[in-house]
Amino acid sequence: MQRLAYETTPWNEITVFETGALFGKTGRFRCLRFADEAVQGAIDLRDPGRIVLEYPRALIHLMERNAPGFERAFMIGHGIGTIPARYPGNKFTIAEIDERVVALSREYFGYPWDNVVVGDGRAVLDAEPPASLDVVLIDAFTKDGTPRHLTTAECFRMAGRRLRGPGLVLLNLAGRMRGDRRIASIHASLAEAFRHTAAFFLPESPGRAYGNVLLAGSSRPIAFTAEAMAGFRPFAPEPGFVLRDRPD
Repeated sequence: MQRLAYETTPWNEITVFETGALFGKTGRFRCLRFADEAVQGAIDLRDPGRIVLEYPRALIHLMERNAPGFERAFMIGHGIGTIPARYPGNKFTIAEIDERVVALSREYFGYPWDNVVVGDGRAVLDAEPPASLDVVLIDAFTKDGTPRHLTTAECFRMAGRRLRGPGLVLLNLAGRMRGDRRIASIHASLAEAFRHTAAFFLPESPGRAYGNVLLAGSSRPIAFTAEAMAGFRPFAPEPGFVLRDRPD
C-alpha cells in the first residue's frame, strides 16, 4: 500500500492510498479510507469508469428501479462522489460536513462538479423546498459511525416532505442483520415515516455477521432485481425502538 495523503479533522482521520489488491481483487486501486478502516470510496485506475464497491452499485440499481428518470437528488455524505459522477445530466446536491473530504475528492479522485455544500447534511436538506426532490441518499460516516440525528423518525419525516411523487430515501449503514439494536431502531424509525421499506445486507466477507446494510423507504413498494444488487440480499429487520430527536 502506498499512502498518498493523511489528514485528521474534527470528524475523521482520512487516508488516501493506492493498492494492488482490494477485497481479493488484484489491479491498481486508489481509495479513500476513514479511521474505522472502512473504504469509503475507490476507483480502478486502469478503468476509472467502473464502479468498484458493491454498495454504490446496489444503490444505483435501487434508484433506477424506483425513481427512473429522476431529476433532482440530494445526498448526505460525499466520499469521492461515485454516485453523483454517474449522473452528470441530473441535478445532485451533496452535503458534506468535512471540507477536507471534498478537497481530497477533487485532488485525488478528479471530482469536477461544483454541487457540494459544506455543512451538516440534515440542516442543508431542511433548507430544500418541499416536494422538490426525487431521491434522498444518506451515506454519512464519521469515526463514530452514521450520526444519530440523520437516523431519527423526525429526520426521515422531514426528508419525506422534501420528496415529490412517491419519492425514495436510501441509507447506507454498517451493521448486522441479527442482534443489532441500532439497525433495528433505524429501520423502525424509517418505517414510521414511510409506508413501505426494504432492507438488504452484504457481509464484509463470507460467513461474517458484520457488513453493509442498505435501507430504503418510499410511499410505494420498493422494487429491485436480485441479480442487480451486487451481492446484497434482502432481509427482514428485527423489531426496534423508534429513534427520536434528543431535546436541546
